[in-house]
Amino acid sequence: MTSSSSAPVNPYLVLGAAIVLPASGHVVLGVPVRGLQFLFFMVILAWVTMKIAPPDASFIGRHAGGILIYALSILDAYKIARIRTAQWLHNTRAGDDSKSSGIEPHT
Repeated sequence: MTSSSSAPVNPYLVLGAAIVLPASGHVVLGVPVRGLQFLFFMVILAWVTMKIAPPDASFIGRHAGGILIYALSILDAYKIARIRTAQWLHNTRAGDDSKSSGIEPHT
């Protein structure tokens, strides 16, 4: 990314989207295939856990595999958004500060 590029999506917006609807955080970030992969494994592991879990288990217990992948997808989308924001801020500041400090940014 260069310092002239537009600001990335707010990480809190991505976090909210990922919490409300699975894989939507990845779609907002522009990586829908990654979100689709998370959805696929969410459904598969929820189904496997439902088949393995005892019949008297709670809803959470019967679908624990899918819920785990759902939680990981939320964390993944937020992490990607935070990294992109940090890189953009670093590149923006590096363009302003390197002239005055004499330190060249890494390429």
